[in-house]
Order: sequence, then structure tokens, then C-alpha cells
Amino acid sequence: MGEPRWLTEREARVWQAYLAVGRELHSALERQLVRDSGLSNADYALLVPLSEAADGVVRSRELGALVGWERSRLSHQIGRMEKRGLVTREECAEDARGSMVRLTPAGRAAIESAAPGHVETVRRYVFDELSAEEADVLDRVFHRVLDRIAAEA
Repeated sequence: MGEPRWLTEREARVWQAYLAVGRELHSALERQLVRDSGLSNADYALLVPLSEAADGVVRSRELGALVGWERSRLSHQIGRMEKRGLVTREECAEDARGSMVRLTPAGRAAIESAAPGHVETVRRYVFDELSAEEADVLDRVFHRVLDRIAAEA
């Protein structure tokens, strides 16, 4: 491996700003969700794909892949959500080794109640600050980076 390709001053500034935006936006979204709905970012992350799935049921392995979580983290979070009545776990009819996660009526009510405030917070902190052209640029950039990561995974 050759010499390190150090970041330029400009690249370092962009990278640090990107990290700060991710950190601060995550914190702002967490505060809003907890304050307005009692849900955490982790709760919300799982409730979204469950609420969008047919019958509100997703195979546990698929749910983990959708949110990019390891099996252990997913299991612990589902356990916490089960205790609050937001989801239930069921055996998979096709595969005894797998399990399914089902959105409960309380979970559906929670996501439906939380979504408008969450989306408004995303809009206020991100999209209200961008022109349509800037949003298009970010869309292209983020997808190009994601494609590069996927190609090398």
C-alpha cells in the first residue's frame, strides 16, 4: 500500500461538517420523537418498514437488513418494543428457524401519530434549507457513495 492520500483542508472541512450534520440531526430527531410521541429513533426505524409491509409483518432477518442492524441489536430492540405492546414476534410458518415481527394495533397507532411531527422536523432541518437543485445534487451524491460502498462490499 502506498502513501496515505490525506484529505485536503477543503475535504476535511466537508467531512467534519458531514459528521456533525449526522450527529446533530440524529439528536434533534430523537429529541422531537421522544418529546412528541415517546418513541425513540430506533423504535421509529423499525415501525416504518413494519407499517409499510403487507399485513404489518416482516421476517426478522429482512427487517434487520432493511434497517442495517446486526441480529443482536434487532433482537434487543424488538424485545423492548414487545414489552410496550408495539410489536409481537411470531414463528415463521415456512421456516421453523425464522421468526416474524408483527406490528400491533398500538404500534400502528404510535407510528401514525409520530410520523407527521417527524416528517415536519426532517423538512424543517433539511429540505427547507435546500433549493430543489441542491436536493437533487445531494440525491445524486448520496446514491453515488452508496453505490460505491455496495460495489466493494
